[in-house]
Amino acid sequence: MLYYLTEFSDKISVFNVFRYITFRTGGAVVTALVFVFLFGPSIINLLRLLQGKGQPIRSDGPASHLANKIGTPTMGGLMILSGLVVSTLLWANPLNPYVWTVLGVTLGFAAVGFYDDYLKVSRQSHNGFSARTRLAIEAVIAIAACLVIATLGRAPFATSLVFPFFKELVVDLGWFFLAFSAFIIVGAGNAVNLTDGLDGLAIVPVMIAAASFGMISYLSGNVVFADYLQIHFVAGAGELAVLCGAVIGAGLGFLWFNAPPASIFMGDTGSLALGGLLGAVAVATKHEIVLAVIGGLFVLEAVSVIVQVVSFKLTGKRVFKMAPIHHHFEQLGWTEPQIVIRFWIVSVVLALAGLSTLKLR
Repeated sequence: MLYYLTEFSDKISVFNVFRYITFRTGGAVVTALVFVFLFGPSIINLLRLLQGKGQPIRSDGPASHLANKIGTPTMGGLMILSGLVVSTLLWANPLNPYVWTVLGVTLGFAAVGFYDDYLKVSRQSHNGFSARTRLAIEAVIAIAACLVIATLGRAPFATSLVFPFFKELVVDLGWFFLAFSAFIIVGAGNAVNLTDGLDGLAIVPVMIAAASFGMISYLSGNVVFADYLQIHFVAGAGELAVLCGAVIGAGLGFLWFNAPPASIFMGDTGSLALGGLLGAVAVATKHEIVLAVIGGLFVLEAVSVIVQVVSFKLTGKRVFKMAPIHHHFEQLGWTEPQIVIRFWIVSVVLALAGLSTLKLR
């Protein structure tokens, strides 16, 4: 919305600052942060009132969760999303199709997560609706978004897979691009969802990944920087930096209330939405493989669940004491703050490794 002030920049020169993505990204961070700070307590109180007993805690989970986390309201993703959406609408260029596409994925996945959270709270069970149905809906949303992204780019690059560390290694996937990129988005959404099991565990790695992809978006969408770094230029992708900035601001505000002991949980409403957002940004900027590096923590959490399930079905034995892997470390005796902070450190290291691919080509 504020972007339209640039139309008056010839009369009031100060409005020219709204042309700069960096300025509007900073504005998005601050706006989202302040919004969540101001309205967060009211949202928490409302959700606590409506939910009563709060998020149901798994009876087969760590014993400490039953003692310390019971009664905490969920659907905190609504706090994050409200700040994110308001900030994005205020600071992003409303004419940019990438912004609306990624925002569509975010809200679509949020709706899926909200319904799942609603069923869990209303039934007081940790089981939501059918996993297959949920994945099918997510896949439809992701495929629709990938189809839009494919039509926005130039052929055949729009449907190609770019490999990091190599200047010219680009493989045109053709129509298979839709399936591959949709898998990235759905996988990212559910990987973040699996990571969200301890207070503050998911939101900080999400912010770290958002900051990394905010930089990648800006550089990929700037023809000068893209040429200098020898990465592929994606016209219009730079505007996604504003959206990533909104994630950082809203995430910081949410962390204030989610820091141990959490006043509210993110829930599937937030984790699915934020994971889907990261996946969609990675697809739009042609950095799908880099997402696996920067979001390596999310990949590790998801793989630990897959390995645990496959191992138990095939051999009857469990590889980990409990999955996802953060629960495994709880069973080993690590305290919750130790796990959370150490996982944050891992996220920072992985983000640096992912960003290094921009120059090492």
